[in-house]
Amino acid sequence: MDQGIRDFIVNIIIEIAKSEESLRSQKTLLNKLNLVLVSILKQEWPHNWPNFINEIVSASHASITICENNMVILRLLSEEVFDYSQDQMTSTKQKELKKSMSDEFTSIYRLCSEVLASASASSLIKATLETLLRFLNWIPLGYIFETLPGGMSLIETLRSRFLEIPEFRNVTLKCLTEIAGLQTDPVYNEKLVQMYTDTLTEVAKIIPLSMDLRSIYARSNSNDQEFVQNLALFLTTFFSAHLSVSILLLGRVPEY
Repeated sequence: MDQGIRDFIVNIIIEIAKSEESLRSQKTLLNKLNLVLVSILKQEWPHNWPNFINEIVSASHASITICENNMVILRLLSEEVFDYSQDQMTSTKQKELKKSMSDEFTSIYRLCSEVLASASASSLIKATLETLLRFLNWIPLGYIFETLPGGMSLIETLRSRFLEIPEFRNVTLKCLTEIAGLQTDPVYNEKLVQMYTDTLTEVAKIIPLSMDLRSIYARSNSNDQEFVQNLALFLTTFFSAHLSVSILLLGRVPEY
């Protein structure tokens, strides 16, 4: 592909995404341009565009809105490579893109961690959580379970910073459900148990044990109903994937 065309698409995306006003008012156009860029990446990256990940990570520090849109691009790329690519590209190309994405993930993860640790813009945080959700089924387990330089693991960050906040709680619980469904080494059993315990302890603050959930559910708004549904998915996913550790949970958490 002509690099001029590629650069033209990138420049338009940056121009639209660099301000809050244009990001919102031209959202439909921007979404289409993001999809075009991802289609280009599937052809050009990594051989003809080896620095793409470094470029998008660096550009994310230019402004909050550019960072937010870059999260969308990274989410779309992950979906294309890991979720939807089976019928759209050769197995050789698919393996190549998966390897490139995995090799470059440290930079992406560092950016996500930085946003989740310090950002205050709700739209950026939500975009980052939605992007992270698409990464969790393929990234190395150490990124999920091990303590990060800031002192908390990803699981602790999700639970302590976002699970109790209404606008983030559903996507956060979806992230924790994705983690709950991972096939892990027994070395992480205790950390899985801790995640389960801490998550339900936090949920008990949102849905008190004394609440008559059956009667209240029908009168709740759609976000609250979705949260209850996501909680059910979290529980069933955890026990379906980790029956061997369920005995460790007896007596540790509130019963629902």
